[in-house]
Amino acid sequence: MELHRKTIIVTGASSGIGAAAALLFAAEGANLVLGARRGIELEEIAAEINDGGLGAAVALSGDIKDETYAQALVALALARFGHLDGAFNNAGIVGEMLPAADMALTAWNEVIAVNLTSAFLAAKAQIPVMKKQGSGSIVFTSSFVGFSNGGLPGMGAYAASKAGQIGLMRALASEHAADGIRINALLPGGTITPAGGEGNAAVLDFVANLHPMKRMAEAREIAQTAMFLLSDRSSFVTGSPTLTDGGMSVRLS
Repeated sequence: MELHRKTIIVTGASSGIGAAAALLFAAEGANLVLGARRGIELEEIAAEINDGGLGAAVALSGDIKDETYAQALVALALARFGHLDGAFNNAGIVGEMLPAADMALTAWNEVIAVNLTSAFLAAKAQIPVMKKQGSGSIVFTSSFVGFSNGGLPGMGAYAASKAGQIGLMRALASEHAADGIRINALLPGGTITPAGGEGNAAVLDFVANLHPMKRMAEAREIAQTAMFLLSDRSSFVTGSPTLTDGGMSVRLS
């Protein structure tokens, strides 16, 4: 089992990539601390893991923009499982898609807070515990849009937040490599999730055809890369923006 006895925090775990990751990680032996805003859906994922014999999961709903929530997830991991081996800081939003000049400051600030500031708060809470242990792995869900946007219109705030996440990841990786903590970013392409247009055939077809592979990813495919980065198989990987984008970055570069 790839994650046997590892305790991992997963945010955005109530649906999409986060939910797929939670189920995959549990099947691979992880103990899970699940976070998301939507408490009912989050508890359903935890129950599916616990009642289905997949593993052990605890859930705590909250706002990832809140520093005390980031701290509470870490505290829950320690209280329930005694250690924290990894974190998949996955929660995020696309936000309003319109030209930056037309975007209200409040809308801009919301995207930056949810996607970038929350990553800082998560790392700030997680790193001290991992440093004390002498080991750990942190993965942020960034995006190909923050790596090689290629002029996609209407995504200024999202692109800025995800590019900032990559910069933050690289700085943290440099700061903590000698502490035994690996820190990487996962950069998905278009993925079939509620946020990615699931249920809207026209949107899914349009986005699929942007990819050289002419399809979108299943959430589980993205989760597989996250699992690799959290597992011991990636023991010499840190500071990496890991593209899992069906060739989008090649097309847009």
